[in-house]
Amino acid sequence: MNKKSLLLIDAVINLILGIILLAFSPFVIKLFGIPSSESYFYPNVLGGVFIGITIALIIEAFGKDPGNNTGLGLTGAVCINICGGIVLLLWLLSGDLDIPAKGTVFLWILDIILLMISTAELLINLTGRKNTLTGTNNVGH
Repeated sequence: MNKKSLLLIDAVINLILGIILLAFSPFVIKLFGIPSSESYFYPNVLGGVFIGITIALIIEAFGKDPGNNTGLGLTGAVCINICGGIVLLLWLLSGDLDIPAKGTVFLWILDIILLMISTAELLINLTGRKNTLTGTNNVGH
C-alpha cells in the first residue's frame, strides 16, 4: 500500500466521522448507539474539524509536489489518529460509557481501524524518512 492510498483511506474515515458529528442528533445517537451529549455544539465543531482534516488529506494525496507537504501530510495524520485512537481506547477500556452494546461494538471497530491505519501510516512515514536519510530510493519497489 502506498502513501497516496493510505491518505485516501484516512480521508474517507475522517469524512465519515465528520459527517456523523456534523449530523449529531438523537437519530444519529440511536442509529450508532453512541454516547449522547447535552449540547450538539462540540460534536458539530469536531465534525467540522474532521471535514477540514479530510480536505487536507486529499490535498496531500493529490498535491503536485508529493515530497512537499501541501496539505495535512502523513506525519500530521499519524499524530491525529494516534491521539484520537488512544483517547477512544481509554474511554472504551474504562467501561465508563453508558451506551448500548452496539455502540460499544461500533466504537471498538472504529478504534481498531483507526489504530491500524495509524500504524500503517507510521511505518510508511518511518520507511520514507529512513530512505531519505540513507539516500536510497524506493521508486519502483
